[in-house]
Amino acid sequence: MALFVDVVSITVKAGDGGNGCVSFHREKFVQAGGPDGGDGGKGGDVIFEATERMHTLMDFRFRRKFTAENGEDGSANRKSGRSGEPVVIQVPPGTVVREKNTGKLLLDLWEPGARKTLVRGGKGGFGNQHFATPTRQAPQFARPGEKRDVIELTLELKSIADVGLVGFPNVGKSTILSVVTAARPKIANYHFTTLQPNLGIVQQDDYSFVLADIPGLVEGAAEGVGLGHAFLRHVERTRMLLHVVDISGSEGRDPLEDFDAIMKELEAYGDLKNRPMIAVANKMDLPGAEENLARLREKLEGTGVAVFPVSAATKQNFRPLIYATIEMLESCPPAEPFAEEELAELSELESGEPFAIAVENGAYVVSGREVDRLIASVNFGNEESLNYFHRSLRRLGIIDALREKGAKEGDTVIVSDMEFDFVE
Repeated sequence: MALFVDVVSITVKAGDGGNGCVSFHREKFVQAGGPDGGDGGKGGDVIFEATERMHTLMDFRFRRKFTAENGEDGSANRKSGRSGEPVVIQVPPGTVVREKNTGKLLLDLWEPGARKTLVRGGKGGFGNQHFATPTRQAPQFARPGEKRDVIELTLELKSIADVGLVGFPNVGKSTILSVVTAARPKIANYHFTTLQPNLGIVQQDDYSFVLADIPGLVEGAAEGVGLGHAFLRHVERTRMLLHVVDISGSEGRDPLEDFDAIMKELEAYGDLKNRPMIAVANKMDLPGAEENLARLREKLEGTGVAVFPVSAATKQNFRPLIYATIEMLESCPPAEPFAEEELAELSELESGEPFAIAVENGAYVVSGREVDRLIASVNFGNEESLNYFHRSLRRLGIIDALREKGAKEGDTVIVSDMEFDFVE
């Protein structure tokens, strides 16, 4: 059996945009050709795709870094650079993508075939042809392409099933799955036989639904005891639950106490306690089952949770349970994807402040993505380029912001790795 992996950490990076080109037209008998530097190409995107060919995240144990291709730099004769190829990361359906540091849910690839872009590649920089004006006919500078940072992500696989089987270890969930579906999970008489969710399709008349055998829970699972969240995450997408108890108490536990313990874990993990539910009293073929069944029915009377006695070992009484499950499913709302949040890096690029100013050791330090891009585009050995730099500082509002911060004539201003004297 392939190793089941449902949580991995990876890094991704969209491609950087290509740099604009500084070039001037060169042709025989043409004394002063104008600027003809081409634009840089766009960087490749980071794309996630849900494919039914994958059922686990095991492949990511061997490859954890994914980088899209950078855009090519522009060249002479107004030739733009080629755009970079995207990197397409295939995952099994049901995978959610989180930002590792913040835990933000960025993508939910719950539908087979879903294809979503996480990060777009950097835009290519303008060549010097764009900076020509009547007074600046030979610009010696171009704009660099946008850079993209490495992003750390966590991938989580959450099983996609209509109905989830939950309960303590060794209460017979795997056996029930094998009875009502064609799935053949590993079955043995010891705890934690099931170490991964097993899925099967239940077909009754013209109706079918997906049933998941969720590995056995223990007390404290919501806090990570036992295999904890590794189990509970696979219940999140289910529309309803079949809560299985060993009604005979063959493990030496009270089935009513088992029921309460599992409900406590479902409540601690989220809203799972309120998921539509049917109680399945398994092992009715063993001594003590009838007495405990009466106690369980009395306990759940008036709660809206129906109790169905079955015996997975002898395959008895499953038809009424299946029909009741189908009836409940028809009234359950359809499964919906989780709400996605925007990656912080992208929102900062689009709506964040273009620069920030801090005072350190008497110097005024200017930082920000727009500032870094501006510095990279300037040819400090060319007077026209320097004039463009100063005009850009005023256009961005940096000069006024420095003045508001208290900067005076002659004070030191640090922009990126360049140091200047403040001039009014």
